[in-house]
Parts: sequence; C-alpha cells; structure tokens
Amino acid sequence: MTTENLIFRFKFSSDFTDRLTPFAKLHQYDDRHTYKEAWTQWLVINDELVDTEVRRLKGLGYDGNIVDKMYKSGRYYFRNKPTNANTEAKPRRVYVSLEHDVIDAMDIHISVNYYLPCFKPSIAYDQFCMEHSTLINDEITRLLQEDLTKEDVCAKLKKTYKNRYFLFTQNHIVAHKNEDARKDMDECGLGVGVGVGVGADLGYRLDTDI
Repeated sequence: MTTENLIFRFKFSSDFTDRLTPFAKLHQYDDRHTYKEAWTQWLVINDELVDTEVRRLKGLGYDGNIVDKMYKSGRYYFRNKPTNANTEAKPRRVYVSLEHDVIDAMDIHISVNYYLPCFKPSIAYDQFCMEHSTLINDEITRLLQEDLTKEDVCAKLKKTYKNRYFLFTQNHIVAHKNEDARKDMDECGLGVGVGVGVGADLGYRLDTDI
C-alpha cells in the first residue's frame, strides 16, 4: 500500500472533523498552556466521539497514538484550514441556562461518585439521569418551552454534566497541590497556611452551566 493510500485510510471521519474544526478555530490564537487546558476539557465533553474515532482508526490498522494525532491535527492543521466563505452564518440562539437545582444535583452526584473505580462522566451521567429522573424530566419540559428541540435539550444536559465533571477535576487537582504545598511548608517549620485560595478562582461550584 502506498504512503498516499495510508494517509487517506487513516484520515479522521467527517463526523469527528466537523467537531474538531470549530474547536481548533475557536482556540486558534491560544498559547500552548491555554490550548492544552481547553483541549483537556474538549476531550471530556466529547469522550464518546473520541472513543468511537479511536476504535475506528485502530480497526483500520492505525497503531500510533491516536489522541496525540487528534491534538496535533487540531493545533497545527485544522486551525489554519480555510472555512467555506459561502456558508451562511446561522443566527445565534438566546442562551438558556439550566436551573440551579439541576446544576447543584450534578455537582453533588459528581463529588459523591468521583472516587469510585472506573468513574467515567458519560456512564455517570446515565446513572445521574436514572437517580434524578423527576428533576431531569421537569427540566426537559421547561427547556422545551424555551424553543429548544428535545435533541438540543438532551445534548445541553449531557454537556453541562461533563463540564461540571471537568471543573470538579480541576478543583480537585488544585486542592491536592495546595495540600502538598502546605505539608512541605509544615515540614520546613513554616506552617503559615500556604496555598489557601490558590485555586479559589476555579470555583467549580459556579451558579451556571458552561
């Protein structure tokens, strides 16, 4: 098989490309650190899409690091790919937030289940919906009255849960760093509460969905 055929064979699917390209364009001018943070969140939000694409490429025989291939494609290729100038811009919808009690329930569910073995946001979200079926159904009914389709509402709920998971994870990492810094200072006899507030701005308990 020629190199050209191999390159074509291991191209990303159109579904994946359609999701990756807008992300790459949005973060086209980010510095490396900012882009990596956004990329980590994008992977969490789109974990099912990523898993499907990884399985597809492995099935075709690709034996490289597929997630790294995705990262580099978004960072160095798709961000510079010209968009179709003839495509009509779609009018922006009025943004509709989820109710605070729904977001609070998501945060509690994540904090309780985060430390369980094999915790994964896509699976945990299904569990969340089963445990809070009445709350979810009431929210779906409310959002449908806001001129959203059922498909949009379901996608919004799932995306919000994954965003809350990502923010909780970031907050958890910072908390551990703060604790490690405090222990180091205590060992040096400088126990002055170093690290307090370092991660406060992350505020995973935001009052709105992302």
